[in-house]
Amino acid sequence: MPVEVSSDVVERLLAEAASLYPAECCGILLGDGDRVTSVAPAANIHPEPASHFEIDPQTLVDAHRQARSGGPHVLGYYHSHPNGLARPSATDRATAAPDGSIWAIIAAGRITLWRSGDAGFEALPYEIAPR
Repeated sequence: MPVEVSSDVVERLLAEAASLYPAECCGILLGDGDRVTSVAPAANIHPEPASHFEIDPQTLVDAHRQARSGGPHVLGYYHSHPNGLARPSATDRATAAPDGSIWAIIAAGRITLWRSGDAGFEALPYEIAPR
């Protein structure tokens, strides 16, 4: 079954990747089950933001606190590949926890979704839902 992604989320991810180019954008995917309904953009605190990303830990802590208080759940993460492809890089594969999180990767004006697992990343089909 495809993941459902709000059209607002798609627009926001593409705009954020474009506005932060040539640095990688990054943040948190929020929603419920396999429905991504919003995002929490984060500062990329990696010392080399043009080729790597590291989500500001406070943004992640805040997202989990909001989820515990009845807000949307943390479903996964997103980041851009400003000069790359919309698929997991070697660094992504080496550092992602095999916890079933959804990963969105933005590159060249397109978004792909992936699920991290024991066998690495698995491509996820998705449908764009109305606002």
